[in-house]
Amino acid sequence: MPIVQIEMLEGRNLEQKREMVKGVTDALVKTLKCPPEAVHIIIREMKAENVAENGALFIDSRGS
Repeated sequence: MPIVQIEMLEGRNLEQKREMVKGVTDALVKTLKCPPEAVHIIIREMKAENVAENGALFIDSRGS
């Protein structure tokens, strides 16, 4: 049973998440030859204030 964890900044809408999990599931079914019901996806959304890159918070460096 594949378990995929996707970590991303918050801000995507429900339809984008639906499309993403469908695409990820389809890719795993195709490459791993597993049934779609065996695929589990966990989405973890983070605020820009809780992620940093190159010594700066995303909220500061990207104007979020």
